Amino acid sequence: MKITDVKATALKTRSVFVQVFTDEGITGIGECSPMHLVACATFVNSVLQPLVVGEDPLHIDRVWNKMFHGTSRLGDKGIQGHAISGVDIALWDILGKVTGLPVCQLLGGCYRDKVLMYASIGGGDEKTPDQMVRDVERFLKLGFKAVKIRMHWWANRLDANPEKDYQMFKAVRKLVGEGFPLSFDVNNGYSVPTAIMQGKRFQELGIYHYEEPVPQYDYAGIAQVADALEVPVSAGEQEYTRWQFRDLITQARVDIVQPDVVKCNGITEIKKIAVLAETYNKHFVPHQTQPTIGTAANLHVVASIQSATRPQEFTGQRPELDALFKEPLVLQD
Repeated sequence: MKITDVKATALKTRSVFVQVFTDEGITGIGECSPMHLVACATFVNSVLQPLVVGEDPLHIDRVWNKMFHGTSRLGDKGIQGHAISGVDIALWDILGKVTGLPVCQLLGGCYRDKVLMYASIGGGDEKTPDQMVRDVERFLKLGFKAVKIRMHWWANRLDANPEKDYQMFKAVRKLVGEGFPLSFDVNNGYSVPTAIMQGKRFQELGIYHYEEPVPQYDYAGIAQVADALEVPVSAGEQEYTRWQFRDLITQARVDIVQPDVVKCNGITEIKKIAVLAETYNKHFVPHQTQPTIGTAANLHVVASIQSATRPQEFTGQRPELDALFKEPLVLQD
């Protein structure tokens, strides 16, 4: 079997889907992170396509290395990883279709056939606490048994409104009750002293995990926060390779690693990152905001990882995306 073509399509739904075509009529589908739709699709179509046409799609690790090392000087943090992810996921889809086996089984076998998902609810920086409470209520009615509320402060809005953040977390905690898994994502928006102070207040309210409290590039700062708190600190959605996760674990000392399968060079690489997390006895909870192909790929990965027992991220179904599939993903209970 040979790859005959690769095509990435930037959709109006703010998604980038990838198709890998073969000379035996089997087509694989994948997805890239939509951080920049046109640039990512162009990278796939102009840079990766010439590298992989003519290769055997079942030799996934070989094709991965050809794509990664053939483009490494174009950057290993960002669009290179996004683009490779889409092609790599499609190759695993082809392998599943050829063998007639689910991808989780091809990754070594499934530890679970059900995965608990947490509702990941964003836009907290622009909302009032009451607005966030109403959004959380909507997800609770859908049956979600864990929640994360997300800010979008970023590193260029450092310490913008930590008191509002605290009041929002406190209001949501009151809604969901004690013991309910409730997490908070700063999205890189605190200085180290603020992150520690805020983390201790969240800790008193029973936070489940504390995500990206300081800028992603400040490994020493992340380590300071992680060392000062008794709650799990997480990061990793802005890391793309096993080597970067090695440094995130050993230098930033995070408790939870969060690679994203549509960012971190696909299923091939995220599986290696998962092994690294197990090696260092860290929780593996991937970042994932793409609710169709990205979530499907992520579910197969976490099903194949023994230690991936914590709830996994889901940002909500999108009818305009579900309409593109004959059998869209359905979440129950």
